[in-house]
Amino acid sequence: MSDTGDTAPRLGGPARNFFVDVTAPRTARDGFEVFRRGWEAQIGETLPLPPMEPLGSGDFRVRVRASKVHDTVVAGLYGESMAGGTRGASHRLDDRVLVHVMGRGEWRFIGPRGQGDASVPGGQFIVRHNGPPVRFEMQPRTTAKVLILPASQLRPLIRDRAIVGSADSPELRLLMAYTKIVDATLNDLSAAGVRAARNSLIELVKGVLMQAFDDREPLLAPALAQAAMDIADSRLTDPDLSPAALARELNVSVRTLHRAFARTEESVAAYIRRRRLEQARLALAAPGGRPNVSELAAQWRFTDSSHFIRAFKKQYGQTPTEYAHSTGRARR
Repeated sequence: MSDTGDTAPRLGGPARNFFVDVTAPRTARDGFEVFRRGWEAQIGETLPLPPMEPLGSGDFRVRVRASKVHDTVVAGLYGESMAGGTRGASHRLDDRVLVHVMGRGEWRFIGPRGQGDASVPGGQFIVRHNGPPVRFEMQPRTTAKVLILPASQLRPLIRDRAIVGSADSPELRLLMAYTKIVDATLNDLSAAGVRAARNSLIELVKGVLMQAFDDREPLLAPALAQAAMDIADSRLTDPDLSPAALARELNVSVRTLHRAFARTEESVAAYIRRRRLEQARLALAAPGGRPNVSELAAQWRFTDSSHFIRAFKKQYGQTPTEYAHSTGRARR
């Protein structure tokens, strides 16, 4: 998410997506009302907002991009300044379970009479039933992924507790990988496909709560492959990056990981090699000083310069030196 604010609220999104940006400075109540109107116009029938209101003297500046997945919402949130809560009678948000996965910053929940208080910093998640009214507040520049799900299948696993854990757990990685897949494909899905995506989200949240998932379930293979890709992308310079290392990270067998990648028509090792070559290509195309071939081979973990040159030419039809010269001429 971008951290820059706009001068006016922006609303709208295609089809099953919702977008609202009220990061420009404004009073808390004005900002919240813009957010409420946008939510009710685009998501209200699926999931009406509870009787929530801004609290405190601060402003209400937030950017949200959400997807409606049948009766479930998956939202990416950036909060410049946000504090709120409910007053009066209990509102159970149509009996929902909420998952907050923190990117950075901190989100605090304050329960009635101090019961159910929780502070969730970046790198952690919390799963909680939307029970009695609570207040909440977040640090400036907080980012989070928020899932709002029907409670019928999840409530027995959490009861009235708040479940807190690490966002690096294999089960949570799979859930986040699947939200990425849903976000990319949602508007191309049929109504039956949307319901199937919603059911998969619920099954993955169950896995988070039970700290286990069925690695033989074929419906989870895309999420497993995407989670492995996400980890690999963050560790391309790691000399120990391998299919076995990714399998250990995700708590599955190497065979299971290879089976998940079979649907992508690219092996795990081929994906790692391709992504490393892409990064080397970007370095060669960058303006300014160009790294030499041996430096690139070492940085992106090829055995030696000859191995790197052969792999690069097979991928792009040119040697690294030829590619660098051609992109240099194109810039001139």
